[in-house]
Amino acid sequence: MAATDVSSLVKQLRRKLGRANVLSSRSELVVYECDGYTIEKNLPDVVVFPQSTDDVAEIVRLANRYDVPVSPRGAGTSLAGGCLPLGGGVVVMLTRMKRILEVNLRNRYAVVEAGVLNLQLARALAGSGYHFAPDPSSQGACTIGGNVATNAGGPHTLKYGVTVNHILGLEAVLGDGSMVRVGPVANRASLDLIGLLVGSEGTLAIITKIWVRLTPNPQDYRTLRVIFDTVDDATNAISDVIGEGIVPAAMELMDQGIVGAVDEAYHFGFPLDAEAVAVIELDGPSAGLDRQKERIVEICRKHGAREILQADTAQQRELLWKCRKMAVGAVGRLSPSYCIQDGVVPRTRLPHILRRIAEIGRSHDVRIVNVAHAGDGNVHPILLFDERDKDQVARVLAASKELLEECITCGGSVTAEHGIGVEKLEFMDALFAKADLDAMRRIRDALNPGARLNPGKLLPPSSSDAAEPRSAPQPAMT
Repeated sequence: MAATDVSSLVKQLRRKLGRANVLSSRSELVVYECDGYTIEKNLPDVVVFPQSTDDVAEIVRLANRYDVPVSPRGAGTSLAGGCLPLGGGVVVMLTRMKRILEVNLRNRYAVVEAGVLNLQLARALAGSGYHFAPDPSSQGACTIGGNVATNAGGPHTLKYGVTVNHILGLEAVLGDGSMVRVGPVANRASLDLIGLLVGSEGTLAIITKIWVRLTPNPQDYRTLRVIFDTVDDATNAISDVIGEGIVPAAMELMDQGIVGAVDEAYHFGFPLDAEAVAVIELDGPSAGLDRQKERIVEICRKHGAREILQADTAQQRELLWKCRKMAVGAVGRLSPSYCIQDGVVPRTRLPHILRRIAEIGRSHDVRIVNVAHAGDGNVHPILLFDERDKDQVARVLAASKELLEECITCGGSVTAEHGIGVEKLEFMDALFAKADLDAMRRIRDALNPGARLNPGKLLPPSSSDAAEPRSAPQPAMT
């Protein structure tokens, strides 16, 4: 945008939202130049903080008048550049829309604004006997609106499903500034518009209000920490548990590199010479849990488990899950920068993909440590580097590309829960036929005419598209 247009847009936004809800100085904007995918950075022209759906609609209409892109953003914990403000424009921060509007236990739902933190809702439900099942590892920081945008998962996806399985209704603003509400009353005669909007990464609409399904708390838990001498042993055991017909609530994997960082951070007493630690949790009615647990123990021992410990108290279980969910945060002890990948393969290919990840790391001279929602076949290789070194950045990008291509070769996908964002656009042509992508673009154009909502994300441009704004990545700040 020309400087005069930016100045005019800022004045209009301040008139509508108030000066305190509009940021425009460079020192303020630099905070919003990227999300958790720090390799690409781009400054927005202005950042705004709406406090209602009406505010969001006004912002979109005004942006349309100035022909500028609009990038919705929650906590910025996304890891694929889904919040990157390509082409400058307006970043719409939804974090001040953070009210829990209703909790209806009798009908098992809650109504929240998009900026409500996942953990905020969990704490509000404590003691009620119910919970919101999606629990991403970034649960303490991520917003429910962001969970909806990326169709987030988490450790307990294995049994309970991803975000879309727990959304009953949505209020949203479309690309022309109109407001819509889908749900919350189920109507099986209608199109699944909720399924359409969840996971659309802000390219179809800006989600402002959400009706979430509440799930009864399990009666009991059996939570195990299993130590393996090799990653192969751990992944083969996990695959065999599923093959046995047992579906735990969660089966998580941490490799030796992650375990070392976690133990240094939290002093949990992990054996640092073990190549893999699995966290396996069963939940449900008490009757039958011990029988399933005993069968899992047998399978793990068959695959050479060195040690199997059970969390005997709620405090021990909580600490074990804290170690798993804070594992990514502990990576900061290993490297000044890191890139967390998100691929998924059939469970039976877990041993193969983790071996290939190690080989790819060696071939590109990139250190890679791993966490995984292993029960789903969802791997999260974490590539360690220093973003101030251009050569390291180039090697990390090359290694990332190769390992995601390997996921496709295995019959999997390049994302299970982080979304496509800008990072993975190049893989969409390999995952979908041209006719499928064209159909998705037609849906986008119907709900988001002009493609101003979060342009350059999720769907790669076609040859017939107008050129979408895509600034070159700016150098990392030092």
